Amino acid sequence: MSTDTSKYKLNHSMLRIKDPKASVKFYEFLGMKQVNKLEFPDNKFDLYFLAYDSPKAVSHGNHWTDREGIIELTHNYGTEDDPNFKINNGNSDPGKGFGHVAISVDNIQAACQRLEDAGYQFKKKLSDGRMRSIAFALDPDGYWVEIICQKPVEETENVKETDTGTYRMNHTMIRVKDAEKSLAFYKDVMGMKLKRVSENKNNGFNLYFLGYGRDAPDNSPNGVNPVAEDEGLLEMTWNYGTEKDPDFKYHDGNSEPQGFGHICVSVDDLDAACSRFEEQKVQWKKRLTDGRMKNVAFVLDPDGYWIEVIQNEKLKQRSNW
Repeated sequence: MSTDTSKYKLNHSMLRIKDPKASVKFYEFLGMKQVNKLEFPDNKFDLYFLAYDSPKAVSHGNHWTDREGIIELTHNYGTEDDPNFKINNGNSDPGKGFGHVAISVDNIQAACQRLEDAGYQFKKKLSDGRMRSIAFALDPDGYWVEIICQKPVEETENVKETDTGTYRMNHTMIRVKDAEKSLAFYKDVMGMKLKRVSENKNNGFNLYFLGYGRDAPDNSPNGVNPVAEDEGLLEMTWNYGTEKDPDFKYHDGNSEPQGFGHICVSVDDLDAACSRFEEQKVQWKKRLTDGRMKNVAFVLDPDGYWIEVIQNEKLKQRSNW
């Protein structure tokens, strides 16, 4: 029994939501499609899985476990009727840790205008600040959705149309305390490739983009992220010096205040992958053998973020999801 990390996929990122009608509507407006829904009425929650699935999408028509760049929305029954219920978006203390999800688009000015015309709010518009090639929209729960461009912004300034079928769910950003430890974990244990590093020495932070699949191109047009057309990447943000503070800790999203839940990796052979993780001496949140659900496991990364591990059902059937 063996496992091949080159066949792993960064399948989804889980966000807790207040109102599924509003949240599903927002992500569908961004061009996503609901590719699966799992209902757990006995436990009083539902899971909605949204992904890009147009004929131009990377994983068009694939089983949901055989994709990258899915957003899983978790709805606990009744929150939509509670006026005091609020999600932690991960960007302010005491809940700081997760940062955002990001989509890449064909024509960024037109994409942002379309969102604005629909009445959606922004954390940062294209015209705000010095960086004119990225924007941050806000979803109904206040999660930040970064919008990046697949083409140089000067090429799309006068383009009025945008095709959501070309969009990608590009990455999920988490803040990390110790870049070296986190890089070693995601590369050596999870089998990811380091695809891009963006050093911001003047501002005291670095960004690291990791994922599976193809290597990043050697160059790209000015202002364009070289991995903008990829899906299912992990962006790690490291602020210089946090690794030297023994008391410093990021919030994992699963203790109060709750928001982001986990990222999920689908693997070629779930039993073999978990055996390999055991050999790597990972810290477990849930082994396969724990609890009633024998088809999911959860590993903890160096910051305590949860990583769900599931079977890629295209490669080996295990669960009737």
